Amino acid sequence: MPDSKLTFIIGGGGARQSAPPPIQGAGVPSPWAYIATAQAYDDEMRERIALHRSRRGEGWTTIYAPLDLAGALKALPDDQPVLVDCLTLWLTNHMLADHDLELECRRLADVLSRPRGSWFVVSNEVGQGIVPDNALARRFRDAAGRLNQQVAAIADTVLLMVAGLPLKVK
Repeated sequence: MPDSKLTFIIGGGGARQSAPPPIQGAGVPSPWAYIATAQAYDDEMRERIALHRSRRGEGWTTIYAPLDLAGALKALPDDQPVLVDCLTLWLTNHMLADHDLELECRRLADVLSRPRGSWFVVSNEVGQGIVPDNALARRFRDAAGRLNQQVAAIADTVLLMVAGLPLKVK
């Protein structure tokens, strides 16, 4: 598929890297798939999910994949444009379930290395702050950093979102 490519969009929390314009602005026609990795464990998270849903508007199909993101991507039809939101929540879900992070990240990277359409994958940059004060947070920061590096290495394009503005890194 000549138009198949992976765009990796990374930024700090609140940088709006999951807002629809990156995929819509890329000239990729709808319908678009939105693969959500978030899980609504409380009212605040339910409100965040509802806000994200309202920002997408028409032309989106939502697929929920809090754990089996690789499987959800494999199940997409060829040429299906997709926005994956987001890798750090997906990683958190696996950490909390005490899954083998290395295995799950390799499995995901394998699927992402062969996009079958215009795939946009969102993640958070969590390594630019202070060293976390507890072992779980340090483990998460390190695992997220490794995952982000894996995905950036295989991506065709890497965008860094700063204050809602995209900066092309690769």
